[in-house]
Amino acid sequence: MLLSLKIENFALIDRLELELYAGLNILTGETGAGKSIVLDALDAALGGKVSARMLRTGTDRANIEATFSTNQAISQWLEVQEIDALDADTLICSREITARSNRTRVNGVVVNKQQIQELRDRLVEITAQGQTILLSQAAQQREWLDSFGDQAFNQSLSLQRQKVAKLFEIKERSRRALFDRQQNERNRLQHLDMLRYQLKELEAANLDDPDELENLESDRNRLAHSVELQKQGYAVYEALYQNDSGNACADLLGQAESILTSMVELDREAEGILELVASALAQVEEAGRQINNYANRLDSDPEQLESIEQRINQIKQICRKYGTLPEAIAYTEKLQNELAELTDQSISIEDLERKAEADLQALLKACKKLTELRRQTAIALEQAQIEALKMLAMEKVRFQVGIYPVEPTALGSDRIVFEFSPNLGEPLQPLAETASGGEMSRFLLALKTCFVKQKTQEINQTIDVEMSHAHVGTMVFDEIDAGVSGRVAQAIATQLWQLSRSSQILCVTHQPLIAAIADRHFHVSKDVIGDRTQVQIRLLEIEERKQELAQIASGKSFEQDKPQGKSQGKSKKVKDKSEIDSALSQAIAFAESLLDQAATIKANI
Repeated sequence: MLLSLKIENFALIDRLELELYAGLNILTGETGAGKSIVLDALDAALGGKVSARMLRTGTDRANIEATFSTNQAISQWLEVQEIDALDADTLICSREITARSNRTRVNGVVVNKQQIQELRDRLVEITAQGQTILLSQAAQQREWLDSFGDQAFNQSLSLQRQKVAKLFEIKERSRRALFDRQQNERNRLQHLDMLRYQLKELEAANLDDPDELENLESDRNRLAHSVELQKQGYAVYEALYQNDSGNACADLLGQAESILTSMVELDREAEGILELVASALAQVEEAGRQINNYANRLDSDPEQLESIEQRINQIKQICRKYGTLPEAIAYTEKLQNELAELTDQSISIEDLERKAEADLQALLKACKKLTELRRQTAIALEQAQIEALKMLAMEKVRFQVGIYPVEPTALGSDRIVFEFSPNLGEPLQPLAETASGGEMSRFLLALKTCFVKQKTQEINQTIDVEMSHAHVGTMVFDEIDAGVSGRVAQAIATQLWQLSRSSQILCVTHQPLIAAIADRHFHVSKDVIGDRTQVQIRLLEIEERKQELAQIASGKSFEQDKPQGKSQGKSKKVKDKSEIDSALSQAIAFAESLLDQAATIKANI
């Protein structure tokens, strides 16, 4: 239940704190006074769409805070979301709006759109102006029917819908597999020829080493320059190890070693230098031997060079077709696997056809069961809806949920049509084609009543609680009485008050009888304070309530007109005042009669 609503810098609201109560809470006020702004603020606090245009002019930040009482379901949701409870009794949803961003919080914790939507569904149900359009949408009618069936049959309809959705997915997979196989079969031989040609070419190249091309090019460079490399190798050998002049590096280091040996005998301090020279001499001698061996091994082999050139050309030709060498090797493996799949006859087209047919039959069977559940639900909804509509002064109404077969989808194989006839002797027709605006409003209110009654019965079956205390959340109605008057308005008032016994109702209305039957009556006004317009709300006491009902019923403010010039004399003023007082007295009397009538309706209920 919504306990309070705090609004700051939102549209025309500067600061406003509204305390709500159980039962039927009515908001009235002149057109444009800002009643819908209050509902928009509540919608925003629960994740509704907002924009920078909603900021009060001259401010850069708006804040909305809605406080609700909690129950076991809300507590469990908070626990799953790992959001700490503020206390055992309340929950706070808040929204901060700026020109660049907005944040939604639950008990001070920032939540995402999905989280706040889940919580919203558990807290309120807002029926705004224009929502009757949903009544004409087939998809919405199906959702309402299935939701009612869920409550009536303990979630069995929802579970069957889930089963249908899963079987539809399985059927679609098998259908696509069969279709793909049929398509492949038509081109299989041609495709196999191409695969075999490519695979033969790649396998003939015997590709297995991603570095082969690089290694081959290195070998080719060595063989192509073998004579030059051999000549340079011998030159290095002579410089390091041995030449006719006797000044090779090894000879010079040997002489230095001999001299240092003599020096060490005289001074041990030169021993470290001797070790370095001896080490250098050993390395130079080893380098000389290795370069000599390298030069001796070099051999100009024209046949091997030609073979390497051919292999390089073969690999480069392959790479021009299939990418780099590593990519060509990977493509070879892919072709081998694809060829194996295409030549694998373990699953034939006939097998795929049988599986596709079996999956289709399983889906049709599940859809048939879903249709049966919907037909049972339709009977229950028709009875409940007709009963609710009769209470709304539609005694001759007929209502039927039409269920017509269509091709199976993830939602079943039914097209749902709400069919309606408000007048005796008239045939049933789709609701959207035959109902007037007022009839649509009553139909929607009746539908909401059916859902709340069903939910209340569910609560009473699980816990021992009286109907008057079995609240199932907060319902918001924004001018649900649009387009009706007289006896119909009385019927709607009665229905709203009955509904408010099991669910908190917040309702915007222009109907005096609906306002009269309220448990709490709030007046919304748009006043100029200083140089700014502000929306204000106040809870009306009994005398104020009579004044408001009188004004709603008569459409007059009963403010005495101010004199417009010196030509208007005292007698004219007295006459005007007398007329206003007389009209006011009559309107107040009518307001009192409305309150008495409302009290009688409540007593009879």
